[in-house]
Amino acid sequence: MIKKHTQESSPIESAEALAKPPEEAISSRLLTVAERAAIGRAARAKVPRSAQAAWNPPSDRPDPVALLEAQAATRIPELIPIRYRRMLISPFAFYRGAAAIMASDLAATPDSGLITQLCGDAHLANFGGFASPERDIVFDINDFDETLPGPWEWDVKRLAASFEVAGRQRGFTSPQTRAIVLACAGEYRRTMREFAGMPNLDVWYTLLDGARIKARWGVASQARDVKKVETELTLAHAGDNLRVFEKLTECVDNQLRIVSHPPLVVPIEKLLPEQISRRQAEQIVQNYITAYRKTLPDDLRRLHEQFHYLHMARKVVGVGSVGTRAWVILLAGRDEDDLLFLQYKEAQASVLEPYARKSRFADHGRRVVEGQHLMQAASDIFLGWERVQEQMDGQLHDYYVRQLWDWKLSADIETMSADELKIYAEMCGWTLARAHARAGDRIAIAAYLGKSDAFDQALAAFAAAYADQNQRDFRALEKAVKNGRVKAEIGV
Repeated sequence: MIKKHTQESSPIESAEALAKPPEEAISSRLLTVAERAAIGRAARAKVPRSAQAAWNPPSDRPDPVALLEAQAATRIPELIPIRYRRMLISPFAFYRGAAAIMASDLAATPDSGLITQLCGDAHLANFGGFASPERDIVFDINDFDETLPGPWEWDVKRLAASFEVAGRQRGFTSPQTRAIVLACAGEYRRTMREFAGMPNLDVWYTLLDGARIKARWGVASQARDVKKVETELTLAHAGDNLRVFEKLTECVDNQLRIVSHPPLVVPIEKLLPEQISRRQAEQIVQNYITAYRKTLPDDLRRLHEQFHYLHMARKVVGVGSVGTRAWVILLAGRDEDDLLFLQYKEAQASVLEPYARKSRFADHGRRVVEGQHLMQAASDIFLGWERVQEQMDGQLHDYYVRQLWDWKLSADIETMSADELKIYAEMCGWTLARAHARAGDRIAIAAYLGKSDAFDQALAAFAAAYADQNQRDFRALEKAVKNGRVKAEIGV
């Protein structure tokens, strides 16, 4: 079953309204605070907060494995078994790769009709620390492959359920896991209400850095748990391009090259048709780089022009992204001690698209970049996009481009205590609320959420029910591999 999300026409300030030309969206900006709050309260009357707890699989729910197979149809065939193997590591790994399955399910759940820009895949592993343009560590959402305008609840439900799945995987008790989910939902609600009372520019410039983490959580939480988070943010400074250089490059005939590690890292010369020479391949890549630079602001384009191409390779990344085309490009600046790694990552249609309206951007690379700029407090300075006709298959593919590794920090849920995961859940809830507040009508959403914990309790119930569903779907993939319906690659 495919349910196309629809919304009654309301002149609210939302990503949907902001996506329109200014002359069409201007009426939404003229509503008073009281009128915007009234829209949120009216939405609550229509869809009570308690209704957000519901997860009842419809009788015609699509086969989860079939949804994964449909995704695989547009991906690199030899990499699909790697994706399935990575998803079968654990129920949480499966959840990470199952955004398309959950998008289908979320479309069948109640929502308030209030629209914002969505991450589209807001599970806990898609948050983390990275460097701002000012070279400070900030905590934010770091994956926007599925970004698209849609009901704000879809992101919050995916995030909340990810903590339920993770808590079970860690072996926490049901009360501990429920407390973690409630912390996430409660922080989202309280933060959205805070942002509803703030001026527009204050909301836009607010970000979560080390100082704010300490100020917000240092007193209320156990000191050792906050200290661990602060330490991890500090250690992220070591995860810059130098670390990538040491891991991914080698010197061959006095030239820097990306290390070959098939099937996970494969240099471009091993993938191109035989009739294309190395010199021709370098010119093709240079043309790609030149086209991508046109999407950068003039000052950053001038900076990027000071780097020259050295090498390129295909690199398998993530869990849900495995099978999409992802390239890493090695560039050098003033000398070969001045290196830059860029990642070209394929952007296909968002998993939300069958259930929400299509993106207004024809190029999915641009869709990702525009969504990221809208939701993130600070974005990679080299974030750009490009549409490429590849030599391997002759087809057009959309890409977004970013630095491969820039002081990145990811959550290690396997080592977190229940108290530490609770702090992390609050950080993610705060961050998602900030992203939604930038892109949608924070006043209407806050009015819907209200002061009580009714929404928090509903989300905890939904998360528990959907974690059960995720477990069933995980078993379905295990069965599909066992009976030979799909193949999972061993050892990658």
